[in-house]
Amino acid sequence: MTGAAPSQSVLDCATGTGDLAFTFKQTVESEGRVVGIDFSGPMIALAQQKARKRGADIEFLIGDVLHLPYASAQFDIASIAFGIRNVDAPLAGVREMARVVRPGGKVAILEFGQPDAALFGRFYRWYSNRIIPTIGGWITGKPSSYRYLSTSSAAFPAGERFLELMRESGSFSAIKMTPFTFKIAYAYIGTVK
Repeated sequence: MTGAAPSQSVLDCATGTGDLAFTFKQTVESEGRVVGIDFSGPMIALAQQKARKRGADIEFLIGDVLHLPYASAQFDIASIAFGIRNVDAPLAGVREMARVVRPGGKVAILEFGQPDAALFGRFYRWYSNRIIPTIGGWITGKPSSYRYLSTSSAAFPAGERFLELMRESGSFSAIKMTPFTFKIAYAYIGTVK
């Protein structure tokens, strides 16, 4: 979807423990550059540890999507997976990601949505409000984290509403949206002007 190719440079924002960054590194190969940033120092420490164990040449740094420490037009792709809804100012975050991508490059955003099919939508909301926090709480001892997931996902603009936010950024010559699994998640790809 992003068009990532060997030798390209990728910035993965809100990288967490780096799973998406590792996938990008396989695609851009040894000639390409992958940087993962996250505001959480403990997450970056885990990502760095994983990179050392795998022998992966990926830079993992503490950073904020709203204030990326790079000059303009430095990357071919900037991505964020399931993190834009946690950015204090999503519109500013989208603009900042686009700023560091060269013209013609891509900003790729993967985020939760809310299914709108009547029966499936009701089941999904029940499942995400009741079952996920219960199971997550049993496993981690922190059910509130999993309640936050469903609450923040339900409140965040998805589908056409998120496309409007991307258009409002004024950063893209083209924007594409792909829904997945009854609109539980969406991929948004913007081509930078």
